Amino acid sequence: MPANLTQQYYAAEEAFKKAGTYEERLAALEEMLATVPKHKGTEKIQADIKKRLSRMRKESGQGQGTGSRQEDPFLIEAHGAGQVLLLGPPNAGKSALVQALTNAKTVVADYPYATVLPVPGMMKFEDISIQLVDTPPYIPGGVAGNFLSAIRNSDLLALVIDLADQDSADQLAEMLEFLREKRILREEVLPGVRAFTPDKVLVLGNKGDLAPDPELIEMIEELVPGCPTLLAVSALTGDNLDRFGALAFERLQVIRVYTKRPGKPPDLERPFVLPRGSTVSDLAGSIHNELAETMRIAKVWGSTKFEGQAVNHDYVLADRDIVELS
Repeated sequence: MPANLTQQYYAAEEAFKKAGTYEERLAALEEMLATVPKHKGTEKIQADIKKRLSRMRKESGQGQGTGSRQEDPFLIEAHGAGQVLLLGPPNAGKSALVQALTNAKTVVADYPYATVLPVPGMMKFEDISIQLVDTPPYIPGGVAGNFLSAIRNSDLLALVIDLADQDSADQLAEMLEFLREKRILREEVLPGVRAFTPDKVLVLGNKGDLAPDPELIEMIEELVPGCPTLLAVSALTGDNLDRFGALAFERLQVIRVYTKRPGKPPDLERPFVLPRGSTVSDLAGSIHNELAETMRIAKVWGSTKFEGQAVNHDYVLADRDIVELS
């Protein structure tokens, strides 16, 4: 039976052949497995890719238990509603932004390369927390250490530039080109492939309080091809940091769902955070594995036509819905 391999598969195979690092080879193999057609004619190809993936992960220490990932200082365990990784050139102000938005103890200095390893912190947005990760600086042509995997494992990417730097547009264009060359940024991402579409990338123009030209944002957007959403902020004055939180929540594409017991008021302090498009059954499964199978009745307040309406298990929930399961 012919394999009938797709163009996406051949592109991933070519990326594997050109890969220069472990992270690039691993990502290319994962993409090959995700894009290979699943039928009898490709069973041998699938088995070979899985074997190579298993061998690579074993050699690197991955796949040997949950503790193995923690040994890599560049791979930060995700917490909260989503993980946002900040990437930017030296002295753009990544550490200052993370410090202003979270409780993280970042190193803020007026000299480059003060941050040598990723530093996580939790940013409050209304009644949930979003994880921000401060990172070592991006330098022309690449990033340090096992950094590509850290980027791919995050949920949202925030590129930080210094609006007071006359080279900020060039720096942004270079970072975007680097992400495209590494196949981390692309127009379409298939299921199972760790990469970003443009809507999963934000640009934070830091030091907006020092930028002399009020039309600078428009100029950068015009100069940088395919420029993602650009928001001028200031770690020093706090300008637009609240807008960044709201924008990050929107781009993470998650919802908050509150629960209540029959006859009791809802718990409005600890929402469940679920992917957008989640159903009542998905909520039940996130509470307990067996609840999705054993629940009989579900009532919803919020997105339904009337309060406390009984719904089917496949009812799609909306942000801030209140759900009673019994």
